[in-house]
Amino acid sequence: VNKVPLNILVFCLICGLGLISSIISAILAAIILVEIICALPLGRPEKIGVTVIACFSIGLGAVLTPLGEPLSTIAISKLSGEPYYAGFWFLFDLLGIYVIPGVLALGILGVVFLQRQGTPTEGLECKLVRESIRDVVIRAGKVYLFIMALVFLGAGFAPLILEFIIQIPAEGLYWVNIVSAVLDNATLAAAEIGPQLSLIQIKSALMGLLIAGGMLIPGNIPNIIAAGKMGITSKEWARYGVPLGFALLVIYFVILFVPTYLGIS
Repeated sequence: VNKVPLNILVFCLICGLGLISSIISAILAAIILVEIICALPLGRPEKIGVTVIACFSIGLGAVLTPLGEPLSTIAISKLSGEPYYAGFWFLFDLLGIYVIPGVLALGILGVVFLQRQGTPTEGLECKLVRESIRDVVIRAGKVYLFIMALVFLGAGFAPLILEFIIQIPAEGLYWVNIVSAVLDNATLAAAEIGPQLSLIQIKSALMGLLIAGGMLIPGNIPNIIAAGKMGITSKEWARYGVPLGFALLVIYFVILFVPTYLGIS
C-alpha cells in the first residue's frame, strides 16, 4: 500500500484473483481476498463495494476449469460423455471469450468505484481467525461431499432435463437462472446442465448462473465466505450486488443474443 497506488492495487486484486481462481479455487481466492481487503486503508462502504465486485470477478473466473468451483466441476462431469466429451479446457473454450473480458471490466469498475467515493468512513471489522490443519481437512471434506451430492442430484434430475429444460429456449434459460441469486448456482447447474442441451443453451444457462450468483450472499461460495468473515449483512451486499448483477445480465444478454437477432453470427 505504501509503494503501490491504491487504484492499481485494487485493479490487480480484482483481476488477479478472478483469473487465478480457476486454478487455486474460488474458495481460496475468496479467503485471500478477505485477508487483503481487511488490510487496505478503506472505509466500510469502500471495502464492501470492492469485495462485492471482486466476488463477481472470482465467480466468473472460477468457471474456466473444473478446479475453480463446484459449478464448473459439475458441468464438466455432466458433459463428459456424448456428444461433447468435455475435458479440462471445455469451459475455457466455451466461455473464455466472455469471462476474461468481463473480469478485466470488473477490475476497471473497481477503480472507478474507488475514485467516485469520498473520504473513507468508519472501517469494516473483519473476523479473521487462523485455521488449523484439521479445519482445512474438514473444510475440504465438506466441499467433496457437497460436490458428490450434487453429482447424484444431477443424475436424479435427468428426466426433468429430458422433459422440460431441453424445451426452454436459450434466452429463457438465461433469465430463469436469475434465481441463482438466492439459490447456490452449483445446485442449479446440477439440475439444469446435461448433454441433451445444445451449446447455446449450455452457454446461456451457465452465464446466467454465474452472473446472478453474485447478486446476493447465498448465490455463490465466495460471497458466503467473504460476507461471513467480514460481517457484511445481506442488505449491504444487495445494495451493490443487485444493481451490478442486473447491469451485467443486460450487457451479456446483448453480447450473447443480439448479434444472432441481427444475423451477424
